[in-house]
Amino acid sequence: MIDKRDRAALFRNRLAEAMAAEGISQSALARRLGVDRSTLSALLAPGTRLPNAQLAADCAMALDVSCDWLLGLAAQPEPAARLLAAAVTLSPAPRALFDETIFGWHRAAAGYKIRHVPATLPDMLKTRAVVEWEYRDPLGPDPQTAIAAFQAQLALLRDARSDYEIALPRHELTAFAEGSGYWAGLPATTRAAQLDHLIALCDELYPGLRIYLFDAHRVWSAPVTVFGPHLAVVYLGQSYLAFRDPEKVAGILAHFDWLVREAPLGARDTPGFLRGLRAGLT
Repeated sequence: MIDKRDRAALFRNRLAEAMAAEGISQSALARRLGVDRSTLSALLAPGTRLPNAQLAADCAMALDVSCDWLLGLAAQPEPAARLLAAAVTLSPAPRALFDETIFGWHRAAAGYKIRHVPATLPDMLKTRAVVEWEYRDPLGPDPQTAIAAFQAQLALLRDARSDYEIALPRHELTAFAEGSGYWAGLPATTRAAQLDHLIALCDELYPGLRIYLFDAHRVWSAPVTVFGPHLAVVYLGQSYLAFRDPEKVAGILAHFDWLVREAPLGARDTPGFLRGLRAGLT
């Protein structure tokens, strides 16, 4: 519970703050509310006076803030509907995950740990040949811009401004090495070069890059990326579903941590697993 004097002082301060942000005078606000200027002056004067429910709601609506915020019941001034709309957003996603939106999220999260469950192999760790084979239709006749975005993401990783943890189903790498399923038709030489590239990156970038291999018979995940403590993004195929609510981000982070705990192959084991797959291609 808040003492009435403290709540009245908080209301006065927040009402004055909202008026200043809106650039509105007492007289103009009083006219907008349909009340005497003296009524508004009394609310802004030192003391314990608080508005009735109708006047509090009218002030909030006139100033485009939350009534709960004016009365000290909420920490953010935005109305709940606007906060909810900002907390969960849906934005278009291209077939190949290298657009400016997701690259911007990577840059904004520089310095934070980034956790990632990819849709196939991690895009930023793919060779150009794999990218061009996998995304040949979305890339179009001039893939250079898209390829540059992949290279820029890898450059961020090499700059060590963020730690990357990647959780990947073990069968995805096995199918890749075999050229089966999704990877059917990818030449063996391209697959071998990609495995060599992954091995080299694991050796070069550890511990800044850690790849965990989980067993999809035991655990499963949709493609998801957690950008530090403030943003989690689920890849739906045609769209990104982005969560900014701290509780939701924490829940998705807990899901990622569960994948890591259940992974039979930890980050130190992954290079050896990759070398075994590579040896099978020679």
